[in-house]
Amino acid sequence: MIRGQKGFTLVEMLIVLLIISVLILITIPNVTKHFASIDDKGCSAYVSMVQGQVEAYRVDKMEYPTIEDLIADDYISGDEATCPSGERVTIEPNGHVKLVDGPKPPKDSLP
Repeated sequence: MIRGQKGFTLVEMLIVLLIISVLILITIPNVTKHFASIDDKGCSAYVSMVQGQVEAYRVDKMEYPTIEDLIADDYISGDEATCPSGERVTIEPNGHVKLVDGPKPPKDSLP
């Protein structure tokens, strides 16, 4: 080994890699928890938006719509018929918007 050269030893590199690995192991579970929280907040905001469109439709047409009515009259677009997490929404006869249990089925599946 040449004495005049500067650099990292193998032990120093292994210590740095160990520290980076520990930091990654700590942060990954926290990040996945935040993704679930973001989906929940996104669905809540989506339901509120659809509820607003239901009220706008009721003011315009004097009746409560279905999801199909909102799409047909361009109050929402067809790709907005589900939450970001894939859950479908439905409108009750009294105009209340709620989530339907379960994600939207794929378009190519049979009923």
